Amino acid sequence: MWSYVSTHYPQLVFDSYQHVSAVVQSVLIATVVGVAIGVLTYRNSIAANLATATSSVILTVPAFALLGLLIPLFGLGVIPSVAALVLYSLLPIIRNTIVGLNGVDPALTDAARGIGMSRLTTLTRVELRLVWPAILSAMRLSTQMSMGVLAIAAYVKGPGLGNLIFAGLARVGSPTALPMALTGTLLIVILALILDAVLVLIGRLTTSKGIR
Repeated sequence: MWSYVSTHYPQLVFDSYQHVSAVVQSVLIATVVGVAIGVLTYRNSIAANLATATSSVILTVPAFALLGLLIPLFGLGVIPSVAALVLYSLLPIIRNTIVGLNGVDPALTDAARGIGMSRLTTLTRVELRLVWPAILSAMRLSTQMSMGVLAIAAYVKGPGLGNLIFAGLARVGSPTALPMALTGTLLIVILALILDAVLVLIGRLTTSKGIR
């Protein structure tokens, strides 16, 4: 395996970059969409339950099936891969946003309104700041899940290390089959751990000590 890595190092670096880039972009898109849905629905229990249930149903669809359903809409390549990752990432973010916002102490929002803050200012400067650790926790979960799902997206010609794993499995019996599949798998695990560590660091830098 070491011989394979040293020989194909430039390609492995490029595939790793594509893998991480696709996951990060997908989770960021899912965070924006998920937080927006959570903010719009958390005050209405019916709407909140509907949003959570819908995202839960999406998560139960097998990755191969979801990617197959997206092919007629987006074709092959990056777009269906990113779309699948965004859909899979929504549930934890929506759920944590709704639960977090409902758990904010009403006394804090009343105090904010009492000193002249508008509803929007209270939401952005008080409520969402208090809920940020929960949102970040959901982002960490979505990131870890997306790292694995993106490997399956090689099925639709998606970017990243999944292509390496699929190529290795297709060459079972050849000398390079095991090194290719094993290298792709180990790189995904290592990159997932690095991304999680980065998100933990971001959480420490962006969350006040009082909230922590």
